Amino acid sequence: MYHVLIIEDEPLLALDLQDILSDLGVTSFDFAATENEAIEAARRHAPDIITSDVKLLEGTGPAAVDIIYRERGEIPVLFITATPEACEPCNPPGQILPKPINAARIAIAFRNMTRA
Repeated sequence: MYHVLIIEDEPLLALDLQDILSDLGVTSFDFAATENEAIEAARRHAPDIITSDVKLLEGTGPAAVDIIYRERGEIPVLFITATPEACEPCNPPGQILPKPINAARIAIAFRNMTRA
């Protein structure tokens, strides 16, 4: 019932996130590896939730989320990053989780964001 935008430049991690979130009831996904791809994906199909890395192949996840917020309004976001200290401006509603990906922590954060 949820559409998630996964902003992640490591394809295997993006697929891991898709598997974890599918098990939690997410039914559709868009994927982006760069800041611009993320913005364009959100313009095409408004996400219900965003998962985002911080450092991307081009640009940053927080910068993409900031633009998406300005265009689409507040959307719950879960930053999943190996560099939590670089998460700027990671100030929208949501959480910051460190990598490596932990399915249990992602599930808890997802349920808290969706009240699912």
